[in-house]
Amino acid sequence: MTQETEAVLQLLDQHEEQIMTDWLQEASASGRVTEAGKRAMRGEAQELAQGVRSALKAGGDPDNLQGPAWSALRQSLESLSRSRAAQGQSAGDTSAFVLAFKRPLFSIIQRDLAGQGDRQMAAVWSVSTLVDRMAQWTVTTYQQTREDIIKRQQQDLLELSTPVIKLFEGVLAVPMIGTLDSARTQVVMETLLQRIVDTGSRLAIIDITGVPTVDTLVAQHLLKTVSAIRLMGAECIISGIRPQIAQTIVHLGIDLQGIASKSSLADALTLAMEQQGFMVTRKQ
Repeated sequence: MTQETEAVLQLLDQHEEQIMTDWLQEASASGRVTEAGKRAMRGEAQELAQGVRSALKAGGDPDNLQGPAWSALRQSLESLSRSRAAQGQSAGDTSAFVLAFKRPLFSIIQRDLAGQGDRQMAAVWSVSTLVDRMAQWTVTTYQQTREDIIKRQQQDLLELSTPVIKLFEGVLAVPMIGTLDSARTQVVMETLLQRIVDTGSRLAIIDITGVPTVDTLVAQHLLKTVSAIRLMGAECIISGIRPQIAQTIVHLGIDLQGIASKSSLADALTLAMEQQGFMVTRKQ
């Protein structure tokens, strides 16, 4: 342990209560904080301060926060970032809370090490380096947490936007809404094929009424889905072919021969019932 880290550790042990009070005052100076919020912040601050003390006692180097001595502190910082990200707070707010640790430490160093210029500067540099590393670690963890949340939400929305509906015995329907891309087509294909296996259905209706445009890529995705359905021993009807989409498909030279298509879901449903041997009549 170097002299400056030993000095910082000694100051933390001697002035813990004062450091906690000044830290919370600095962290809450930028906005209104409720009493419950202050209690939560105090718990977070105490946990981080304890992690710093433990790491310094174990000989941790403030320049290398990835060392084994800092493991507990890193976990505390990651927990802080994830908790605040889940609460909707920004990375800047989380980082500012950690950086507020500097001012009380600087004040105590200035007071207790007055007249010891070299030792004082070394302690200030050690504290500044350590707290900056801590703030950077929270930002990195926060960004990763937000990315994980966004990916999970995107996956949930993707699954919700591609439901497979059983219309009646042997017939499934997939209403497509929005733009088709490779990832979404893969989800549709996997979900639809699994439902075909689970229900033993022989016919699937893919309704593209909610698809704004059809280009070569969208058409290729549809053809791949139809091919996969046929490999499972089922047939497919594409509904929602509007005049603009029909013209686009013709201009692009996309071959949909052999694939039944209808302008509306109602027409596709009628065709599906006919193919399944059902007949609908109006009650007299």
